[in-house]
Amino acid sequence: MGNLLILFIASLGLCLFVALLYVLYNYWWVPHRVQFIMSSQGIRGPPYEFIHGNNKQILQMQKEAYSKPMALTHDIFPRVLPHVYSYIKKYGKNYLSWNGVQAQLVITDPELQGDSLVTSESEKRARQRKLANYAFHGESLKNMIPAIIASVETMLEKWKGKEGKEMEVFQEFRLLTSEMISRTAFSSSYLEGEKIFDMLMKLSAITGRNMYKAKILFIGKFWEPADEIESDKLAKMIHDSVMKIVKQKEEKVMTREADNFGRDFLGLLLNAYHDPDEKIRLSIQYVVGECKSSYFAGQKTTNSLLAWTILLLAINADWQDKARAEVIEVFGNQNPNSQGIAKLKIITMIINETLQLYPPVHGVVRKVEREV
Repeated sequence: MGNLLILFIASLGLCLFVALLYVLYNYWWVPHRVQFIMSSQGIRGPPYEFIHGNNKQILQMQKEAYSKPMALTHDIFPRVLPHVYSYIKKYGKNYLSWNGVQAQLVITDPELQGDSLVTSESEKRARQRKLANYAFHGESLKNMIPAIIASVETMLEKWKGKEGKEMEVFQEFRLLTSEMISRTAFSSSYLEGEKIFDMLMKLSAITGRNMYKAKILFIGKFWEPADEIESDKLAKMIHDSVMKIVKQKEEKVMTREADNFGRDFLGLLLNAYHDPDEKIRLSIQYVVGECKSSYFAGQKTTNSLLAWTILLLAINADWQDKARAEVIEVFGNQNPNSQGIAKLKIITMIINETLQLYPPVHGVVRKVEREV
């Protein structure tokens, strides 16, 4: 019995020693080594803190920035990304930051960013890019105009009953853009699209509040946080909802209710998914992933652009008058059409200026897939 107890204690001690070595190696030695190597190449940054990296400092900066009232100014960088603003001033345009134990090279120098599109020479990747380009090409977008007009008309009809009242346009545009994407890209009902959008918004909120929380790898094997359980549940529900739309479209073709999968974005993806050539055939995981990206990224960015455009027009009444006059001159009392839209020079200038002042995407994350 005594020998067994000694063996147990020795084994436990060995396990604890190995665990300690693991933690020290991954959470102290590797980060300091990376920090030293980057510093020797002229890349500095905020010092790494054990386990937390820079997360505590970043959360504190954000808390302070968001707690202060903001003036009506276009200088939003210190408010939106206070930590990046602070680190650039201290360490330069390119610096090393730490999301927990994960090193992040932050590049804000435009000359070093290169092409924002991920390039690949593979035949499959080229096909994927071609599909996306075709789905949102000018000629394809022309066919979407009637559905977009119908959605806008529904929204404006509802607005008539709110004349003279205060209204949250960001929420109104969220409903508008979700309906338009459901109709134009996926030929699905608004209710189906809205369900997916709601789940994506919840998933985004969970991701946002956990973005700067440090994670200790081996603890996750024994204990799963409530947010992680909820995010896994939402991810499965989103996948099932998208698959339901996919199956509905496939069934229509199988029962000959439709001749093909259609020319909307989902239809193009399904054509590629059923391609007889295995080398360029898309996987169902890719199809679902692209649908999720289009639903969320497409809706959120367009919603943001519309809201900022309306705000800028509201505080610049002279440009609001110019924009209205141009629309009346080109279309009169008629609905917009593709030929007329191309002639809207002032509207185009306003949209481009809004994108420059308030870009819907403020950063692109790239992950290193292999050691170099």
